[in-house]
Amino acid sequence: MLWAWERPTDLRDLPGGAGVAFLSQTITLTSSSFDVQPRRQRLQVSPITPLVAVTRIETRSSAPPNLDNGQLARVAEVIAATGRLPRVRGLQIDFDATRSERPFYRRLLHAVRGRTGADTFLSVTALASWCMHDGWLDGLPVDEVVPMLFRMGAGERMPGRLTQPACAGSLGLALDEPLPPSLIAPRTYVFNPGPWSAASIAEASRRAGR
Repeated sequence: MLWAWERPTDLRDLPGGAGVAFLSQTITLTSSSFDVQPRRQRLQVSPITPLVAVTRIETRSSAPPNLDNGQLARVAEVIAATGRLPRVRGLQIDFDATRSERPFYRRLLHAVRGRTGADTFLSVTALASWCMHDGWLDGLPVDEVVPMLFRMGAGERMPGRLTQPACAGSLGLALDEPLPPSLIAPRTYVFNPGPWSAASIAEASRRAGR
């Protein structure tokens, strides 16, 4: 799976077996409401390429969100709506929730699942630390957890193994950072800080298949 972030992207020549997880919107939670910025750049893919619609969620320390039930319900509906975009086969949520935001995030995932139904593929990204010594992922109503093994923050390190069972099915890698030496998974998501090209697609395929 190639992540297609906010830039004009042409992936019409992807090889078979590859898919695209594209940024469909960014939601910024504020103290009283939320702001939705939809994707503004063109994405071109083959009609047979599997698509996953990604929602990025952000908060601002200068205006902490209320995280109340009204805000939760509206955000859940906006996320669920991306599953109705043309040819989308699944949803992914990218939210680096702080410890105090986790109860809201858990409730949000249940609300999204309630709106999409059990047949909709639901994925979330995860900080590497969530997949090591942190059990808060247990019981989340998702089909996939993608450990983000790049752009690690202060205090994070590349794990030698992922101890949380929820993190066993997928990995998130970046083209411009070293591969984790001993970690493999059935599905690999690859982030490219630059534009996708034939060469970078080939390198992503090599990393996924190593």
